[in-house]
Amino acid sequence: MSRLRNALGARDAHIVTLRVMIIVLVFACTGLGLGWYSAPKHLTISIPPDLRSGSTQKWWEKPPSAVYAFTTYVWQQINRWPTDGEADYRRNLYAYSPFLTPSCQAELNEDYRFRNQRNELNQRERSVFEIPGRGFSDEASGPGSVEIVSQDQWIVNLDLAVKETYAGTPIRDVYMRFPIRVVRADGDPQNNKWGMQIDCLARPAQRLQVPQEDDV
Repeated sequence: MSRLRNALGARDAHIVTLRVMIIVLVFACTGLGLGWYSAPKHLTISIPPDLRSGSTQKWWEKPPSAVYAFTTYVWQQINRWPTDGEADYRRNLYAYSPFLTPSCQAELNEDYRFRNQRNELNQRERSVFEIPGRGFSDEASGPGSVEIVSQDQWIVNLDLAVKETYAGTPIRDVYMRFPIRVVRADGDPQNNKWGMQIDCLARPAQRLQVPQEDDV
């Protein structure tokens, strides 16, 4: 009888052990399933333009070249008034609002109201574009540079030509440096796949004197 009781006891103990293992596996599988479900389905990775050599980077890092490309594109588009600044500027501020921080959006809206009250937008055309030879640079400062303030904040120095006309008559043709603050913004991937927003000027813009080819 004692041998039978020992055998039954060992069997019951084994059954309890199996039940405990099943419960542990159920919890583990549930945790894995929740982790898999909550994992991001799409990742935006910024790849440096020079692929002649291999590179290793964390997927959440923003290389300076990507920050520069984003800033150049958005700032050019906001300041592109092909027909009439009064309508084009307002439309651009609305269309590119996902790429602007709330404070920058408010600042540019105020700039629009101020210019409009002074009649500086009606029939005014504007275009901005990179100064030839002053595109992205790996240097720490100077034209085309990206100052890394932190992992989530940068200052992009854009050297741009600004041209404006009024009713077809040229009224402005200058070179400007715009030190633009950019911040990380991963909260709205549907409307902002760049994962960055412009936070307006970090410092006042500067007028540049760029030598012409004939002067060199």
